[in-house]
Amino acid sequence: MSKLGNLGARLHRGEISYDFVGKRKIWYGISILITITAILGLAVRGLNMGIEFKGGAVFTTPTHMSTSVTQAETYAKDASGHEAIVQKLGNGSLRIQIAGIDTGQSDKIKQDLAKDLNLDPERLAADLVGPSWGQQIASKAWEGLAIFMVLVVIYLAIAFEWRMAVAALVALIHDITITTGIYALVGFEVTPGTVIGLLTILGYSLYDTVVVFDSLKEQTKDITKQTRWTYSDIANRSINGTLVRSINTTVVALLPVAGLLFIGGGFLGAGTLNDISLSLFVGLAAGAYSSIFIATPLVADLKEREPAMKALTKRVLAKRAQAAAEEDLAADRAALDEDGSDDTAPAVVGPRGRGRGRASGKRR
Repeated sequence: MSKLGNLGARLHRGEISYDFVGKRKIWYGISILITITAILGLAVRGLNMGIEFKGGAVFTTPTHMSTSVTQAETYAKDASGHEAIVQKLGNGSLRIQIAGIDTGQSDKIKQDLAKDLNLDPERLAADLVGPSWGQQIASKAWEGLAIFMVLVVIYLAIAFEWRMAVAALVALIHDITITTGIYALVGFEVTPGTVIGLLTILGYSLYDTVVVFDSLKEQTKDITKQTRWTYSDIANRSINGTLVRSINTTVVALLPVAGLLFIGGGFLGAGTLNDISLSLFVGLAAGAYSSIFIATPLVADLKEREPAMKALTKRVLAKRAQAAAEEDLAADRAALDEDGSDDTAPAVVGPRGRGRGRASGKRR
């Protein structure tokens, strides 16, 4: 068995563990700090909405253009008076996006661009995008997100309990906030692909969370009938028992996404892959983090507010204190016995204490 497999088996059996739940205040603090940073990024910089949401025109040149991206951006800005986004596609053509223009403007811009690029205007493809289409996409995305959240809460409340439903909802909101905040800070363009990526990561995040919750539900049956473990102890065992599985699942999912983001979008220059790959990459990582460090510790916090769990915790701690006291007493006795065995044997005392160690006999 590999070292990682051996580690996973020992974690599953409870032979070793890391106190995730006990250190939950640290994880809460880290998450709050990251979330505040993401919200500040959204408030200060905002999202770089794509042309599909703002409306405008997209011009595509023929293949194997010798014009650089920088030159094309300058030509587009001079022709339209607006900032332009230019991407070089894999076949060597240029994709020029100009937001905030209408049909009448696009015809003139097309003529000017073709002249600057030394092209026949008929060879410069032009597509107009109305802002109403993007608004419909955004509206449907919000509706889908709201319906998904409601269904998740209902399902988890029925399959598990309402505390787990609340914790899973908090984790999902945490993941979405961080992902959108990263988009604002990085400045990547938000496209329909981004929306698809955001909705996709919710499933991955929920999967990791449900795996831990299922283990927790199984191990907490008849929990009040024993006095060995508190609810937090069992929650921590559930996290450790599924830790390697969660890591393996996340890594396997992240590898192809990382290939799209860093190799396809970065190295090969396929910028159209960035919109969906960044949302998937950040969302998958955030989902794995929230399942381990947010959702389950939050369930333990909520659960241990119950009177029955408070009473259980009190009994468990009292039993542990008693066991510790007995161990200390046994250790003290063992130390005393060890010290007594090292002493020299006492002197022999005669009958009625006469002679102080001399052999007894008749008095002369």
